[in-house]
This record gives sequence, C-alpha cells and structure tokens, in this order.
Amino acid sequence: MSAAEILSRARYWGFRIATAESCTGGMVAAALTDIAGSSDVFDRGFVTYSNQAKIDMLAVSPQSLADHGAVSEAVAREMAEGALAHSQADLAVATTGIAGPGGSEFKPEGRVCFALARKGQATRVETIDFGALGRAKVRSAARDHALALLAQSMV
Repeated sequence: MSAAEILSRARYWGFRIATAESCTGGMVAAALTDIAGSSDVFDRGFVTYSNQAKIDMLAVSPQSLADHGAVSEAVAREMAEGALAHSQADLAVATTGIAGPGGSEFKPEGRVCFALARKGQATRVETIDFGALGRAKVRSAARDHALALLAQSMV
C-alpha cells in the first residue's frame, strides 16, 4: 500500500499518525509528508538517532537501553509508545536498527526492530533481519516495512 493510500485510510478512520525513527532517520515521516495534504493526518515525527534523544524526546528508559541496547524490541516498544504519549496521534510506528556497515554477532547488520502503537490496543513489536544489503537498502526496506505496519493497523 502506498503512502497516499495509508493517508487516505487514516483520514477515513479519523486517525492521526506519528513516527519515532532511529535507523531510518525520518524516512518514514518523509514518505508520508511527500504527499500533498498529509498535514491533516500526519501529526509529527521524532528522529531519535542517539540514545539521549530517545530518552529526552520519547521517554525511553535508560535502563531499557542499558539492559537491551537501542536495537531491541523493548526499546522499539518504548519509542512507539513514547511517540503516542508525546503527540496528538492515534497510531505511532517506530524503527530502530543497524543499517550498516557493521554490526556484531548478536546484532548483525540489517537487523531492525519495529513497533506499532495504537491507542487502546496492545503495542505490536517485531524484528526483521534484512541482511547485509548495504546501508541504503536496509533503510529503504525498513521504511517500507514501517509503512506496511501502518497500513495493516487500519484494515
């Protein structure tokens, strides 16, 4: 589903959207705001690349960062829930991952954790290993998956 269709569906259901992005650096928000008229649906985007930004802007727990690391489902959950809490949105999607180059045995290049928070519902989290596709392709794949999560949330 395209960004335009996501916005149309959100408009139909009366939803406002926020994004909380780390590895995608605002690409999800850009995809949505590239569409004319998105301001009636898109509330705001948080680009929280550093751990401190996650803490300051989204109220991610320093303990979660210490215990799980920034690239974790626990932190993705707190990012999405923090975006809801710090916005006027009904839906928030979060991305945090390792676009590359690099990574580790435990957190390889291409691993991205996602969360989708929706008011009144349990937050959905998942991890996808896109593989070492290269930085640009991992970020694009993560953007596309985040948009798909938004689309699926409005079925």
